[in-house]
Amino acid sequence: MNAIIIEDEKLSAEHLCNLLKKADENVNILAIFDSIRNSIAAFKNGIKADLLFVDIHLGDGLSFEIFSEIAIDTPIIFTTAYDDYALRAFKLNSIDYLLKPVGLEELQNALEKYKKHNRNDYTLMLDNIANVYQSLKKQYKNRFMVRMGENIVSVKTGDIAHFLFEDGIVLLATNSNHLYPVDYSLDQLESMLDPSEFFRINRKVIVNVNSIQKSGTYFNSRLKITTPLLLADNSIVSRERVADFKNWLGG
Repeated sequence: MNAIIIEDEKLSAEHLCNLLKKADENVNILAIFDSIRNSIAAFKNGIKADLLFVDIHLGDGLSFEIFSEIAIDTPIIFTTAYDDYALRAFKLNSIDYLLKPVGLEELQNALEKYKKHNRNDYTLMLDNIANVYQSLKKQYKNRFMVRMGENIVSVKTGDIAHFLFEDGIVLLATNSNHLYPVDYSLDQLESMLDPSEFFRINRKVIVNVNSIQKSGTYFNSRLKITTPLLLADNSIVSRERVADFKNWLGG
């Protein structure tokens, strides 16, 4: 059985590949794509598989955009960090969904459902995916997969103090002062995070509102915030963001 993985988090893709080897030795990973754009290009070039594993939220948008542009009749198992009411729709409109971090037993069960699935019902399933897409448009990422030693763990957004661009990489800082690299730019993160909880104060930092202890005026019409973990140089709200920041913090 040939499978394609559409996943922009390298750790999640790696984790899923390793689990698939354990779950079913007959599964062959044909390709891994990390964006909507790359996925569409590959499907247009004729790549086909027996099964797709698709993350909902990719760096360049929601993966449903792939299916709105390309006619695909391949069964889908969604892998997702969403854990709220909208997932009930996925249970009806896909083979299955797997909540990150994906477990071996859950993956084995999903593969069994795929093998028993009646493909005659799949056209209706794809038609209904559009409804799920609409329900997810206003939802935001609520966890990130990070590496902790030899393990891959899930960090909830509520446990994140800030994101920091430093030395060419973006770091996720937790409230417990652990730093983990993530596979997203700050521009991508801005569209993925709930804007009521996170704000980009300058070109290097996105901060969680719950991390801000106080803010005050700073020279050159800027503001300076105080948080438990951000260094002084990184805690300055850039002049062009001050007005929006005040509105955001006041809201």
